[in-house]
Amino acid sequence: MGDPRKQKKLYRRPRRIWSTDQLNAELYIMGSYGLRNKRELWSAQTEVARIRNQARALLAATTEVRAEKEKRLLNFLSRIGLAKEGTTLDDILNLKVEDLLERRLQTIIMKRSGAKSPYRARQIVSHGHVSIGNRKINRPGYIVRTDEEGQILVHVEVAAPSTPEGAAATPAS
Repeated sequence: MGDPRKQKKLYRRPRRIWSTDQLNAELYIMGSYGLRNKRELWSAQTEVARIRNQARALLAATTEVRAEKEKRLLNFLSRIGLAKEGTTLDDILNLKVEDLLERRLQTIIMKRSGAKSPYRARQIVSHGHVSIGNRKINRPGYIVRTDEEGQILVHVEVAAPSTPEGAAATPAS
């Protein structure tokens, strides 16, 4: 069974991690969403693959088994914002890792608060300046449910940098 104090890996790394196309694609996604390391990206990719595998297995299942499990999967995905009303299993097979990364708290804060970069949004979240309802959340990778989206509060003012106090903006002569 394994030691309960040691958690198992929540991701699978790609088979060929040194291919140029793979490296460029991963670097672009990491920069766009402000991920800390490749492990965060790989864990999101593994989660999307798990969801797609469930949908693929349901498509191959018999109709009586499929009906209940399909409804459960679609309810779960609509709760976390990955599926809209009237989504089918074929639409779930088209899920991309970017769809899941868009639901991270860090990405939502970046888009809502006007943070200049995803790394600034990550800092705001991890320093504890964000709450959902009355809970303080300090995990940038927290997947925000659709019912929690309206309850997100940022407790720090994010503004564009201006001239420091006392420093007058003088025109160049």
